[in-house]
Amino acid sequence: MHKTAKFSFSFSFTSLAKALHLVRVKESGQSLVETAFAVSLCGILMLGTAEFGRLAYAGIEISDAARSGVEYGSQSHATAADNSNMQIAASNSAPDVSNLSTTATHFCKCADGTSSTCVTTDCLGSRIIEYVQVNTSATVSPLIYVPGLPKTYALSGMAVMRVVQ
Repeated sequence: MHKTAKFSFSFSFTSLAKALHLVRVKESGQSLVETAFAVSLCGILMLGTAEFGRLAYAGIEISDAARSGVEYGSQSHATAADNSNMQIAASNSAPDVSNLSTTATHFCKCADGTSSTCVTTDCLGSRIIEYVQVNTSATVSPLIYVPGLPKTYALSGMAVMRVVQ
């Protein structure tokens, strides 16, 4: 024996309108809350993007400073030995980085790949190749501290260039 269930469903537009009105009354102000949440989230994302861009700019400045230092030092053998002016050239290239530290060195290698102390008798059978190197570093603090992220960022740059022979 098979039983069938009977369902009765009555539909009226007035009961639907009353139900929708109750839903609208309970949701009053929801759009304002959603807008406030979206605007604050967008603001936080924009601040984070600006801070990331500022740190990237500082990193580029620090790397460019190292490059400027080796460009000065690679002009001749005399400028390769002038470590202090290589450091000054590097510092002058990054005026926006307040606590930039620079170190400059020069070193030699034989053309066959063996090491050299820059003395002409080091490379018998090959020639001496002279290089300059400048290392730069700085500590950058974010403008907006976010818990969970570092309070400071250590950025560094290094450039090595062969001295004009």
